[in-house]
Amino acid sequence: MLFLYNINIRLYVLIIRIVSLFKPKAKLWIKGRKNIFQKLKTAIFNEKNIVWFHCASLGEFEQGKPIIEAYKVKHPTHKILLTFFSSSGYEIRKNTPLADFVFYLPADTKENAKHFIEIIKPIKAIFIKYEFWLNYMAECNKQNIPFYSVSSIFRNEQIFFKNKWFAKQLKHITHFFVQDKTSAELLKTIGFSNTTISGDTRFDRVKANAISAKEIPLIAAFCKTQTTVICGSTWPKDEALLSQFIKDNPQYNYIIAPHEMHNISQLQKQTKAQLFSIANAENITSKNVLIIDSIGMLSHIYQYGNMAYIGGGFGAGIHNILEAVAFGLPVIFGPNYKNFKEAKELTALKGAISINNYTELTAAIGSFQNYNNTIASNYILDNCGATNIIVDRI
Repeated sequence: MLFLYNINIRLYVLIIRIVSLFKPKAKLWIKGRKNIFQKLKTAIFNEKNIVWFHCASLGEFEQGKPIIEAYKVKHPTHKILLTFFSSSGYEIRKNTPLADFVFYLPADTKENAKHFIEIIKPIKAIFIKYEFWLNYMAECNKQNIPFYSVSSIFRNEQIFFKNKWFAKQLKHITHFFVQDKTSAELLKTIGFSNTTISGDTRFDRVKANAISAKEIPLIAAFCKTQTTVICGSTWPKDEALLSQFIKDNPQYNYIIAPHEMHNISQLQKQTKAQLFSIANAENITSKNVLIIDSIGMLSHIYQYGNMAYIGGGFGAGIHNILEAVAFGLPVIFGPNYKNFKEAKELTALKGAISINNYTELTAAIGSFQNYNNTIASNYILDNCGATNIIVDRI
């Protein structure tokens, strides 16, 4: 099985190389790993007490961020190495002041894992949520390096619960900090009781963000004129519904922050929107639709809205809803949310609504006109505290 796993990893890299010829993200994935070991040697020469945090992408970084912050307070002399799997995570956070070193993670071959660990010599490794790279896990175990899986969540359909060989690979993990009781119970069925039900660190992160949110005067001025719907991380299928709703309902203001920027000109045409990049104090209220054509603002923009539509639910799955909920906003999203614990819980609490079509979108926005925002704020407060549980242990 290990042979097949390693073959699949190499095939994956080969596919990425081929795709990189016409896909910018794949090209960055390959380019960022070029001469990676030489770059690591140069950056980490003679450094000691390196603590290695790994995130798949931007969302996992947000989960790991409060842990890194709290860990640095407790161990200010330790060095933080942060790695990313995806180009979207690395390119946006490669200059984060939270870490001393930020790199792409080399592909999970046995040779790469051995070489990587030999260079950085971490005193512990902390992987966020879904990241389980088997060769890296095995090499850490071989070198007696504590390996922690944090904010992890398990479901019955995952391969660990269908294949005994994959299940055995989890023996290389020192401790699991899982989000819920179901995850702990699933791990127990395959022989692992080294678990702590700590919850999800994203709650700590979004609470901190809500407390320290940056003021954006132009956004504040735009939202003051009438009820504002913040549309975050939208995809074309979301935008098709929203464009029609915007046309039919001029009584609201709308802020749209697309997940990707390449579709902005078409979206602007469909919605007759103003671009934030060219907005100023004189023209900010000239239109009732504002498109955010820059990255990194969305989590601060939610503070000015009355409700949020979160994209992705008509595709692979919804994006982060907790950033909006932390400001007391009710949230609306598409039908693909079943793998998102917080979405299911908020739906049950009447703080979120899933929609399938235009009619349901109209009803959802109408139903949130007189929303009790204590539902959202209490939900965040009730689920905070995972960071302290994890950092006290690791």
